[in-house]
Amino acid sequence: MKGRKKKRPVTLIEMMIVIMLIGLIGGALAVNMRGSMNKGRIFKTEQNISRVYDALMMEYAKGEIKTLQEIIDKRETILEKCPFVKDGNLLLKDAWGEELTFEIDSLQDDLIVTSSRITQRDAHG
Repeated sequence: MKGRKKKRPVTLIEMMIVIMLIGLIGGALAVNMRGSMNKGRIFKTEQNISRVYDALMMEYAKGEIKTLQEIIDKRETILEKCPFVKDGNLLLKDAWGEELTFEIDSLQDDLIVTSSRITQRDAHG
C-alpha cells in the first residue's frame, strides 16, 4: 500500500481553462463551417443553373418553340415535362431561395442564366 499515490482533485481554474479551450476550438470550427456552407450553396446554384440551361436549350434545339423568349416565358412548363430534371420548378431558385434570372444574348443566339447572389459575389471578389 505504500506505492499508491493519492488522487489530486481537479481545481476550478483547471476546469475553466479546459472549458475556455473547448470554446475557442468550437468557435474556430463554426467559422470554417460557415465558409463551407456558403461554398456548398454556390456549388448547388451553379449546378442548378447548368441543369436549367441544358434543359431549356434542349427544348429550343427541338425546334418546336421558335424563339428564346418563348423558352424563357414557358420555362416552368418545360422543366416540369423534362424527363431528366426532377422537381424542375425547384431549380428555378438558387440555394438562397432567390429566383434565377434569364437573359438572351442576341449576338450569339444564346440563353444566359444567372443568380444575383453569385453575380454579387463575383463582383466583390
